Amino acid sequence: MTRPRIPEAVLSAAHERAKARAARDWETADRLRGEIEAAGWAIVDRGTNFALAPAAPADVEEPGRVRYGSSRNVPSRLEEPESGLATVVLIATDWPADVDRAIGGLRRSTPAGLSMVVVADGPSDEQASRLESTEGDDAGGIEIVWTSERLGYGAALNAGIRRSVAPVVVLLDTSVEPTGDVVTPLVRALDDPTVAVAGGWGITSRDLRTFEDAPAGDVDAIEAYCMAFRRDDYRARGPLDERFRFYRNLDIWWSLVLRDEGEGVPPRRAVAIDLPAARHEHRGWATLSDDERSRQSKRNFYRIIDRFGSRRDLLVGGQAP
Repeated sequence: MTRPRIPEAVLSAAHERAKARAARDWETADRLRGEIEAAGWAIVDRGTNFALAPAAPADVEEPGRVRYGSSRNVPSRLEEPESGLATVVLIATDWPADVDRAIGGLRRSTPAGLSMVVVADGPSDEQASRLESTEGDDAGGIEIVWTSERLGYGAALNAGIRRSVAPVVVLLDTSVEPTGDVVTPLVRALDDPTVAVAGGWGITSRDLRTFEDAPAGDVDAIEAYCMAFRRDDYRARGPLDERFRFYRNLDIWWSLVLRDEGEGVPPRRAVAIDLPAARHEHRGWATLSDDERSRQSKRNFYRIIDRFGSRRDLLVGGQAP
């Protein structure tokens, strides 16, 4: 088998990253890792050295199923005519009871026209077994997208969104339990063309460096616990940046991408709505150490600053310097 040639720019970035790590310049090292991964390569540190390999694992064909190695290999339905009310996308990894709880809440409360896509992103054996019992459940409107390895948060969401058929996409974290109809209010909010993104939990900022929880109404960004946007906007402005392997701050980045109409043009709105839903422990946060949470969150936050760091015009209350 021929080993793929490493592009010169990728190799150069990897050497520069090694120098940054030796100097304990973690911000530069994380930025260079992002550039390497965005170019389609993975870097593995081996002491003071490193190894490079194509980032995307291979697709795996099984009887009646394909496990996809990258989101772009998932057959897209985005060009198909819209149908239904909304498509809800969930990610399943290691906690089957959380997935069951979120799906159960949707089934009990959402009117007709809902479709669901669950991305089995390198799931645990217990989670995989539970999903296999659900697969093919036509009455529940659930489709399972399987990955061959754990792709990470941004890539898993892209994989699920590519299978959406409804005019509105709702990202629902499995830590959220719908206790009533959370979908229809989000769809109705997006009937307003000035609204780009809507959800149950919003945040605001005065400087694009720190964010605070905000009450219902106009906000700067919607948190991805429950976040809705138009499928057409995803087609025009997506996909999500797959360097966001950890969930934190991708929702801020995507909210701003959806709202941004260009400097000098009033941005579209982000609207937080009081929804009938309960939030439970977020496993992706609770299972990490404080140091690891901080490291991964900071890495993601740099991507917001790189793109929007000077865009105070995107803030509902932070235009003043």
